[in-house]
Amino acid sequence: MVNAAPQMERREEERPRPADHGLLGATKLNPFGDLHTMQHLSARLARSLRGLFESLLREELRCWAEPLVVQRFADYRAERGDSLSAWLPMAMTSLGGPPIQADAQALCVVEGGFMLSLIDLFFGGNGTAPDTPPSEFSPAVSAMITQLGGMMATPLRQAWESLARLDFIAGEPESSPAMLAKIDAEDAMIVTRFGIAGQNRRPTMLDILYPVSALKPHGSALTGKVVDKQAEADPTWRGDLTRAVMTVRFPVRSVLAEPVVSLHHLIELKIGDVIPISFGPEVPVMVGGDLLGMGTVGTANGRAAVQLTSLARSADGLTQNFHEGPQQ
Repeated sequence: MVNAAPQMERREEERPRPADHGLLGATKLNPFGDLHTMQHLSARLARSLRGLFESLLREELRCWAEPLVVQRFADYRAERGDSLSAWLPMAMTSLGGPPIQADAQALCVVEGGFMLSLIDLFFGGNGTAPDTPPSEFSPAVSAMITQLGGMMATPLRQAWESLARLDFIAGEPESSPAMLAKIDAEDAMIVTRFGIAGQNRRPTMLDILYPVSALKPHGSALTGKVVDKQAEADPTWRGDLTRAVMTVRFPVRSVLAEPVVSLHHLIELKIGDVIPISFGPEVPVMVGGDLLGMGTVGTANGRAAVQLTSLARSADGLTQNFHEGPQQ
């Protein structure tokens, strides 16, 4: 489960609610309605982002997904204000299934102070950002932003995999949204926001924006309800499966002795030669490649047999090994 953050750690300003219904004669901002699956996707992505940023910041973090909204890009820019931020375009391509528009791109937006702290940590500092942020990013910070986008591409692709096979490729970052190409002020964007916080680190908000127009081919999947409770198996089917599993046959063998001879002796062996063997009072009994237990050699009904004297594992252990496979 994505770790919930205290309310005080989130942004103070009130985020606008999704515009599900437009005015008469106006284009509907959100053609999808309730984005149940999209919210579930964001929660799954937050878990992956937590591991990514913990490796970069070298500390234990909390990461959560906030409720998503649908906004015009101009409204989103006005909400963020003029503070220094990294605006990183992420080209979107379809790897199969419904195609998306050729120039579709998502947008990753990271607070500038967070990136300055990250670059300071990368070069051996303690992760302290300057009190007065610069007006734009240095080449080193820009390279770090692009590298971060490349690292985020894999979690993004994996999070979307169950919904749509999409790939994400990081582009060139900008310090001003006015410099972004292929994104118009009136474009409707699905804004997913992620909070990142540590024990001694103030919360940082990272936003990933998806263009509504690019996701229209996947509209039915985006609005599907997520069912958390799994349906119980049919009792008849479960009983038939259990009976079938119980008839699976395993080879059982006992190793009486494993003599060792030299290569010289092995070459000189001929018919009639005797290889001496010796074994203790108990011999191992194997099931497949696993030790079942120990036993003594004897006879039963006129045939050689091994009587089990101890078991190395329980029936539950054998069942678990059947499902998981033998240990390497």
